[in-house]
Amino acid sequence: MKCMHCQGKMIKDVAPFHVDRKGYHLTLDTVPAWVCQQCGEAYFDEPEVDSIQDIIQTLENHTEKLSAA
Repeated sequence: MKCMHCQGKMIKDVAPFHVDRKGYHLTLDTVPAWVCQQCGEAYFDEPEVDSIQDIIQTLENHTEKLSAA
């Protein structure tokens, strides 16, 4: 597998994921990913993306409850 950014070699490793959204900051330090050995770009497989989206949706639901109070 080659990096879409620089065409470097991708290896299975872990990478951080960060997002600022609707009043909260989510940081996941070690998410399984394909990481480019040349530029460090990370690509997440579908199961990891699905899990991240589930976490974000849960946080949004709880954040809405806090904001409504």
